Amino acid sequence: MKTITAACIAGFLAISTPSSAQKVDLSIIPCKEFISSPTERISMILMWMTGYYADADDPPVIDFDEMKERATKLGEYCAKNPDMGLMTAAEEIFG
Repeated sequence: MKTITAACIAGFLAISTPSSAQKVDLSIIPCKEFISSPTERISMILMWMTGYYADADDPPVIDFDEMKERATKLGEYCAKNPDMGLMTAAEEIFG
């Protein structure tokens, strides 16, 4: 479990550009696919989720400590619920 958490945190911290353009439908990805994804993809998904779950009136500030905490929680939650949909798990953590 520590490996999964570390992978999520590392992915969150390693912000980079994907090597090729792809579409990812987050509504159909199970947790097990998310946590086994390349760190670049995990990082981008976590950044997207942070914006998706932000309130419209929130200031344009990125709190990296909070993102790291949520990434850890999401990684742990997904490790315990590998067949759960990613967005369902995210709703528990980000929502």
